[in-house]
Amino acid sequence: MDISPSSPVAPMLAKAVDAVPEQDSVPGGLSYEPKWDGFRSIVYFDGQTVEIGSRGSKMLTRYFPELTGALARLLPTPCVLDGEIVVRSGKPGHERLDWEALSQRIHPAESRIRLLAEQTPAMFVAFDLLAVGDDSALDTPFAQRRAALEELAGGLGHPIHLAQTTTDVDLARRWLVEFEGAGLDGVVAKPLAAAYEPGKRRMLKIKHKRTADVVLLGYRVHTSGTGVGSLLLGLYDSDGVLRNVGGASAFSDVRRRELIDELAPLVMRGADGEPVTGETDRSRFSSAKDVSYVRLEPTRVMEVRYDQMEGSRFRHTVQFDRWRPDRDATSCTFEQLERPIEYDLNDVLA
Repeated sequence: MDISPSSPVAPMLAKAVDAVPEQDSVPGGLSYEPKWDGFRSIVYFDGQTVEIGSRGSKMLTRYFPELTGALARLLPTPCVLDGEIVVRSGKPGHERLDWEALSQRIHPAESRIRLLAEQTPAMFVAFDLLAVGDDSALDTPFAQRRAALEELAGGLGHPIHLAQTTTDVDLARRWLVEFEGAGLDGVVAKPLAAAYEPGKRRMLKIKHKRTADVVLLGYRVHTSGTGVGSLLLGLYDSDGVLRNVGGASAFSDVRRRELIDELAPLVMRGADGEPVTGETDRSRFSSAKDVSYVRLEPTRVMEVRYDQMEGSRFRHTVQFDRWRPDRDATSCTFEQLERPIEYDLNDVLA
């Protein structure tokens, strides 16, 4: 099988499970490793030049000139690597992954990219080897691919790192708790005897699960033009200011239409009787996306499920759990959120 930028491979994916699985849960056992919170990337090195493909096979090469140069200089032979691009920040001894700094790297201006490459340089954490030279490793069991990856890329030095692995389930459960303090996303379990299956959810991922009570700020209309597409959520800060912290979506067609009627009494209206609208910040990943929303009276409280925070916002879209008519909106503050114990990223990379 040809694996190259002109014939890109789709990364193998993971399905969510509730807890770190035991070794005997799959034939041949499992390898556990940290789940990185960055850009999933496939690195293609032909011996001279490097191309970096995203999870969707979009090329990320131009956004990370410092990485392409280092990879071309350090990799000893043509190969294809699976891994994650991450950026770190913080003082020595207190470093962690920085998603916001990483996301800023997707910028149309070459000058801006060059500046950020110097100010917030990225690194590549490799966790699988898909090919060496002209030889594909996709049909090779993961245990052998990992051993070959260590032989090829182990000890190359920054900015190329190998993800830690273990077969100790108790250690993996400790990682799930401790590594979150360095900004990581959870733990991944990989069947040691499994081949690499592009686009298939053959790995297992375990992420943090938490709940929070949040204030409903408004809603966006679904892209179909019918029903609620997503709900905008807020929390009160220590100064009593209601801050936008993210959104909840993934409603069925029936539920989207029900929500329009259910939330109608809360819609804020101007003197002309028309709904009052607002706009959220635009994402650099989808600058053309409609960011307008219908504003609601901030009195309705809902309980949501989330995995982690990124600064003062939910890192990912959260999931609706239930309405909380027993809660006063002003009691929904940042203080309720569980904060992980700080953990130095360098200890994760060790």
